Amino acid sequence: MSDKDDAETMRGRLRSERVNSLFSEDELIEDYYDQPAANDSSCWNDYGLSTLQSSGTVSSRSSSMHSGSTEGLDAPTQLLPIIKAGWLDKNPPQGSYIYQKRWVKLDADYLRYFDSEKDTYSKRFIPVTSIARVASIGDQKFEVITNNRTFAFRAESDADRNEWMRTLQQMVDERKFKGLNRISLFQPPTGALDSVDKCGLLELRGFKNKLYVVVAGDKVFLYKNAEDYRQGIGITYIEMNVGNVKDVDRRGFDLTTPYRIFSFSADSDQEKDEWVEAMQQSIAEALSNSEVAEKIWSVEANRFCADCGSLNPDWASVNLCVVICKRCAGEHRGLGPSITKVRSLKMDRKVWTEELIELFCQVGNCVANQFWAANVPPSEAIHVASGSQERRRFLIAKYKEGKYRRYHPLFGNQEELNKALCATVTTSDLAETQSLVFCGAEVSCFSGDPDFPNPIALAEQAGQKLQMEFLLHNKNSEIPRVEAGSSEEKHYSVILPSVTHNGFLFKTPSMAKLVHERKSREEFSRRWCTLNDSIFSYYENDRNAVPNGEIKMEEIVCLVNNPPDTHGFESTFEVYIESERLYLFGLENPEAIRKWVKSIAKSFIHPRADELLSHDFERIGRLQYKGGLNLQRAKEGWFALTQSVLYAFLEDSDKEEAVHLKKLQELSVQGDSLVLVERRRTLYIQGERKLDFLGWVAAIQKAAGSSGDTLSEQQLTESDIPVIVDRCIDYITQCGLTSEGIYRKSGQNSKTTSLLEMLRKDARRVRLKEGEHQVDDVSNTLKRFFRDLGDGLFTKEFCQDWLKAAAIENEEEKIGQYRQLLSSLPVVNRATVKALINHLYRVQYFSEMNQMNTHNLAIVFGPTLFQTDGKDYKAGRVVEDLISRYVVIFSVDEQEMRKQQDEITAIIKMRIAGSSSGTQQAGDFICTVYLEEKKTEAEQHVKIPATMTAEELTFEILERRKIDTKEKEYWSCFEVNEREEAERPLHYSEKVLPILHGLGTDSYLVVKKQLSMENMLIYLASRVSDSKHGMMKFREERNLLGLGLSTGFHDRYFILNNSCLRLYKEVRSLKQRMPAVENSHRPEKEWPVKNLKVYLGIKKKLRPPSCWGFTVFYENEKHEKQQWYLCCDTQMELREWFASFLYVQNGGNVWPSESSKVRASRTQQDSRLGNISLIPLRGNENEMRNSVAAFAADPLTLLRNV
Repeated sequence: MSDKDDAETMRGRLRSERVNSLFSEDELIEDYYDQPAANDSSCWNDYGLSTLQSSGTVSSRSSSMHSGSTEGLDAPTQLLPIIKAGWLDKNPPQGSYIYQKRWVKLDADYLRYFDSEKDTYSKRFIPVTSIARVASIGDQKFEVITNNRTFAFRAESDADRNEWMRTLQQMVDERKFKGLNRISLFQPPTGALDSVDKCGLLELRGFKNKLYVVVAGDKVFLYKNAEDYRQGIGITYIEMNVGNVKDVDRRGFDLTTPYRIFSFSADSDQEKDEWVEAMQQSIAEALSNSEVAEKIWSVEANRFCADCGSLNPDWASVNLCVVICKRCAGEHRGLGPSITKVRSLKMDRKVWTEELIELFCQVGNCVANQFWAANVPPSEAIHVASGSQERRRFLIAKYKEGKYRRYHPLFGNQEELNKALCATVTTSDLAETQSLVFCGAEVSCFSGDPDFPNPIALAEQAGQKLQMEFLLHNKNSEIPRVEAGSSEEKHYSVILPSVTHNGFLFKTPSMAKLVHERKSREEFSRRWCTLNDSIFSYYENDRNAVPNGEIKMEEIVCLVNNPPDTHGFESTFEVYIESERLYLFGLENPEAIRKWVKSIAKSFIHPRADELLSHDFERIGRLQYKGGLNLQRAKEGWFALTQSVLYAFLEDSDKEEAVHLKKLQELSVQGDSLVLVERRRTLYIQGERKLDFLGWVAAIQKAAGSSGDTLSEQQLTESDIPVIVDRCIDYITQCGLTSEGIYRKSGQNSKTTSLLEMLRKDARRVRLKEGEHQVDDVSNTLKRFFRDLGDGLFTKEFCQDWLKAAAIENEEEKIGQYRQLLSSLPVVNRATVKALINHLYRVQYFSEMNQMNTHNLAIVFGPTLFQTDGKDYKAGRVVEDLISRYVVIFSVDEQEMRKQQDEITAIIKMRIAGSSSGTQQAGDFICTVYLEEKKTEAEQHVKIPATMTAEELTFEILERRKIDTKEKEYWSCFEVNEREEAERPLHYSEKVLPILHGLGTDSYLVVKKQLSMENMLIYLASRVSDSKHGMMKFREERNLLGLGLSTGFHDRYFILNNSCLRLYKEVRSLKQRMPAVENSHRPEKEWPVKNLKVYLGIKKKLRPPSCWGFTVFYENEKHEKQQWYLCCDTQMELREWFASFLYVQNGGNVWPSESSKVRASRTQQDSRLGNISLIPLRGNENEMRNSVAAFAADPLTLLRNV
């Protein structure tokens, strides 16, 4: 059989195996596709791209990528001619003799290949900019070599192959040549993410694995994974000018084109909404008018951003005559209209006169940058991946300070500059005019001729229309000058002169304090209001020419959209300005007010924060804040409050962040700061101005509190459980599991009412303490909370379905129905049901002592949870089923629960020890802890409750010795192992009691400073990846079977990621990178990170090659133990590795927030151990010993059916 016949046979065989042609044959098909049933042919028609034919040959335009970046992907749809197209045989990695016939197209931006010449969507695209070279590899064959991959093709003849190679190499050389003039200024790194509006993983119907989807400009790109995206080599892209987005179901949506329907599914409703919005914006951009852009882009220099080099920029500064990208445009606006006037090439159509378009074609980026960027040092230049701060710093230096400009020879001589300008405007030398104007020549200077008194008149008389156009746009431009002081620290107002609005509004006199009382209609006056050129003006009526007053947009610091009927008018809004004044406006028309609010917000919000405008905000504005590792300097952020979510654009972030206020761990006012404590960070919002700050504080406190009687309106924990429920369950778990008649007995009505009221007001501040609160009062509070829920725990919509499910006789069918109903509940309801049933399951485990078995609990909670009168047992049957079948219905992971075995065993043993000695309360244990070093005078005897954390122990010791912690002093509790000559700093949230129980006679705890923590935190904050890799010296201790290394340290390559530590015996090639190592061959050893304990130090008798080493203990699920040692070459390497271990083992939460450290020793301790409630024992010593015996015999009895 010939090579060609062989290729055809193989092509037919491979095609029969695949469902979808969207992936390239470069990948193993079975890894990514769901295999259809043998008789299911619909998959081909519904999902296969190769079977969908376009109505004709479509010339596809695509954007260029620089080494895999999505540079310029926000460009508009533009048809690019196909430079070369034809059939080639493609060689995938599966075998060197397997070729498949592909229709290959080459245009100015991409090399793409398809199943046939009629296909619209490619199987793979390769950016021309990522092609390094093209090489011949034998008869009729050639390779396209990129920075990361090599693609092999075979032509029909040597002549055809040579033609393909010549054309491809010519395209590559042209692209390289075009980039030479820009390389000193613009050097975007591989994988730069400029211009991307939305990216992430989505499910696409018909595919087993998720695809990496990127919405960028007017296109949607599909990649196999994020790595392919970074390399720039994708599957296909969708032109959104033919797209339409349709909402399908809860998490699904369709992207419809004339050639195919792409059915996507997101991970959540919120994610889906974000994807739909991003794609709709992409469609709008694709359909916008690009006529002006096409004319201006006809000049080669104008196809790249004048500042950062992004491809196809669609914004411009009309007075500076530069074409810029969207991200630079945002920073340009921040400089103000006196320096740069920003307009869109696509949307601001009225601005773009024929003269202005011609001016950009003659001046544009080439001439402008010869003046503005004549002396840019490479170290200060920006590129497509530069962040907002870098861009702002560069643009201030370039345009506001004129740092890099080419100075005119007459600079500094005002009279001569003016004379030269008057002479130049009568000629066509626009570059000279630009140089004169921006070096100080006055556009309105007197020319000496009364008939033509200024340069504009002289240009008009000379017929120089382009000179006139340039001078008119720069009539009020500010001349660049370097000011004293740091310009970066100033606030730059955001001006959007294109936003205009007008109409009648009702206005009250301005005020200097918050509006607490309701304003009646009589207190408002009717005024004609206009918003134009960044000034809000209000007049006596629409005929007056002189305004009663004005508000400049740069003065606005906050805008509030009040709830309906807050004042005498149905809709009102408030405007706060820097001079501590408040303006109140109103109308009876909600839609008109909404337009006013949106227009004003768009006029004063910083362009980089314009994403905030997409929310239906109640309050929006700018505030000072502190956060992260640097709390010395306050930064400026933009915030929008929407219901219970605070959206923020922070100075050190390029994307919007969301703070879920109801899930805050703490919300408090400390001095002039509002402190928001989340699980992994603390945000300090500061009041630069008292008036608007007080408004923000009140609004955030209200949004963070319980706002209604449904579950979703309560304050929530991180796991979506109402704090009220969490507090009550924790208290009863600690103090009432063995209380006789728990939940059956009623507490005192007055105490129950008072406690429930406190919890509803602010559950975060309520601490339930034994002695202050009675078990029956707390249990009654929990029951009353569920009975009073507005929509019930199981919701009114599904309540009857739950009752019907209880009547199903078939066990398997009943469980299936329960699971389905559980998944139908809202997230908060589902999490609460699981938490409550988990708690009741534990209560019934102690039924011999508390007399509350499953049936008794169901009798109590059935009517409570379903809010019925309890005359029948239907509701009780549901609760009884859920408790007795808890493990099955809720899919409880036994492996996860087994991790708690040692901790719970330790607690029970400690409680027995405390009961036997009679020297301590239940759950407490007295131990010796040392301060700084192990010596008698440093001993501290501390009572350790079951819930005490390492952080709380540390601060208790410091408080006893009256030691004040200073800034950047990191005190920690260490576990010291004298036998191994090693120590381990405990994580601040680690429970101390289980550690004490496991300590040997040669181990102890000591509190001392962790000297390397600051360096580790700085390293973690500056690194670009969550993984760590590199060489270390490795030695394995012999295990019980005598296996493993016994002598010597050996070089090994390690990779540490979020899930495991991998060991490779050798690095196969010096040129391969970490991802290559990870994917190219299997590791010699692999350990789950969660099972490792890492200690600093190595026994000296092992003769480690350096003093910078670790001792690592590993224990698997079968309790089999291993011990080994790692050595680094330098102390810096040791810190980096140890910081990485701490980071991955603790979910990135390495050190507590400042406020957490201050309050650690004073707050009520959490009543949970790990992620599971503790199970304290009550009763006499014999009863507790019986419980220990039962637990030791089968630690998972708590999870099994009774």
